[in-house]
Amino acid sequence: FVCAFIFNLLIVMSKELKVERDQSNLDVQELTHVWDGGEYITDIRREVEDIVFSDPTFSNDDKYFLSTEEAFVRGMEKSVRYVEVSRELDLMDDPLKRPLFKRAINAELPIELNEVMFIPALEGQASDEQLKKWLGPAKRHEIIGAYAQTEMGHGTFIRGLETTATYDPTTREFVLNSPTLTSLKWWPGSLGHTATHAVVVARLITKGTDYGIHQFFVPLRSLKDHRPLPGIKAGDIGTKFGYFGADNGFLRLDHVRIPRENMLMRYAKVDVDGTYNKPAHEKISYSTMIMVRAYLVLFSADYLSRAVTIATRYSVVRRQTPNKPDGLETQILDYVTHQYKLLPEIANSYALKMASRFMMELYVQSKGQINEGDLSSLPVLHATSSGLKAFSTEMACRGIEVCRLACGGMGYSLASGLPYIYVTAVPSQTYEGDNTVLYLQTARYLHKVYSQRQAQSELPADVAYLASDYPRHRTCAARSPYQLFDAHIQLEAYRQRAVRTVSKAYYIMGLAVTKGMDQSDAWNATSVEWVRAAKAHCHLSVLQMFIKAVQTLNMSPNNQHIFKALCDLFALHGIVENGREFRQDGYMSSEQLDMTQTQIYDLLTIIRKEAVPLVDAFDHRDELLCSVLGRYDGDVYNHLYQWALKCPRNKSEVHPSYDLHLKKLLKPTAAKL
Repeated sequence: FVCAFIFNLLIVMSKELKVERDQSNLDVQELTHVWDGGEYITDIRREVEDIVFSDPTFSNDDKYFLSTEEAFVRGMEKSVRYVEVSRELDLMDDPLKRPLFKRAINAELPIELNEVMFIPALEGQASDEQLKKWLGPAKRHEIIGAYAQTEMGHGTFIRGLETTATYDPTTREFVLNSPTLTSLKWWPGSLGHTATHAVVVARLITKGTDYGIHQFFVPLRSLKDHRPLPGIKAGDIGTKFGYFGADNGFLRLDHVRIPRENMLMRYAKVDVDGTYNKPAHEKISYSTMIMVRAYLVLFSADYLSRAVTIATRYSVVRRQTPNKPDGLETQILDYVTHQYKLLPEIANSYALKMASRFMMELYVQSKGQINEGDLSSLPVLHATSSGLKAFSTEMACRGIEVCRLACGGMGYSLASGLPYIYVTAVPSQTYEGDNTVLYLQTARYLHKVYSQRQAQSELPADVAYLASDYPRHRTCAARSPYQLFDAHIQLEAYRQRAVRTVSKAYYIMGLAVTKGMDQSDAWNATSVEWVRAAKAHCHLSVLQMFIKAVQTLNMSPNNQHIFKALCDLFALHGIVENGREFRQDGYMSSEQLDMTQTQIYDLLTIIRKEAVPLVDAFDHRDELLCSVLGRYDGDVYNHLYQWALKCPRNKSEVHPSYDLHLKKLLKPTAAKL
């Protein structure tokens, strides 16, 4: 009887998701195409996933049971297989299939930085002659590269890096050295035991003058036996919070000599006699970081969408406490408190996805201009990529944790997949620039624009609201709840919030200067206000991108309606969560904020009915999610039990620790009983 009851319960549970899907009015396939960026990309992604998920080498069935050393070895095995398959299918030069291939593998690959940063650094900074020499071997994985920038004592503050590259005109060589303990390269991926070469970021010194950071092509390990070359000390930095399969390493350079030609010389150059030729723009070498920051916006949308897929499906399967006496226990997603946690994260996922598309388009466009010698877009690109990287990674990591908590105690289990998603996403808030520092870099751009007092026609569209002739409205135009769904009213509210936070920070900083504080101290004293201003600017930017997508994407009426509801939820939830800033100077009243909250509840009702199809549209297969809780079929409890049985600790009914230790404690008791 008990077994039959449990079996029937499992069947009921597995049908919950089917009910959600059957009652939907959405065209999920069309939404998937919107998410991917087109039907063609969806087809390519699925084709690549079929290849990966059918190859046993790429299986992740036991990934949560591996030790850190086993994870690294498995990652190396997958890396080699990735290269083999890429060669077989001619994927290495395919800009679409190759990243989709690595995404589907869904594991840390020790060689990954070769493609993510080493090759882009060469493509962006090496001369044509250098590219002919190095790019081919790097793409064919005949050499494996790392990007060695971060040091033990310096990360985001690139100008503070201590590694030196001193030019010796007598031998026509650069001498690279780590002069202090804090100058050790620390954290770069692939550096510890994988990379044979690295692009090393170091201070260029020639003719006694320090010309700041430049990039150098440095051999690290022998191509015969993989041993470190003379003067090279490299290794792994030790166990981390996550990324167990990754090879994050340290590098100490002891007067390592490289040819003059190994300095990347597309822009800056050093002649044979040591004469320095500076680049057209001092920050041109930052383009590799900007590329990675642009990618991280896409990364954030992807990982948040995985987390909210798991949490939403589980919240439909999981029942807890009947709402009415003698009734069936309620699906936890039917509790409004639970909807208020999860459904905004669905909206946030779509918002970040639309923002990532804009960010990548901006990067590609700007990169083309930079390659042609036009650097006019670099300030906007730097400010936008810095701010959106910080905003998107912060939003995604916070949302992933919300999703984990929404799964209750089960979210703490690795079986949920959520801890892995979290530890994979969370370092994005500090690598490639600490988020607070990046917000401040965006803020410096806002400060510069605001201080110039230019007209709207003279400013880039993203900061036109800071123009001297931009109209300031004293109050929000919404007089009825429905008007809060007006995109113009939403955007104007966010613009007014942004311009007020910028003007407030500018005013406080100016006041500090008039009282005798120098500019740098005044900036530091008002930095909290400037971070707030940068966040407001980024929030506005993402909303603008989401609204533009709603207005321009061609979708069926039902999909258009739900997409607009998601955008409205993103906008209104942001207003309520940052209510103090929207109420500044009386722009929004308490009544208007109350109306906003009421409209959010109405939106939750609409989106709740389509929550499962909305996350299904992300099209994350079970093999990618690696989650028992987020299974497409909803058969959670059966597979949770099966997962526990596979735990290595359960190989025997009596664990070896009993004979080693526990037996000593229990034996006297047994004798007495």
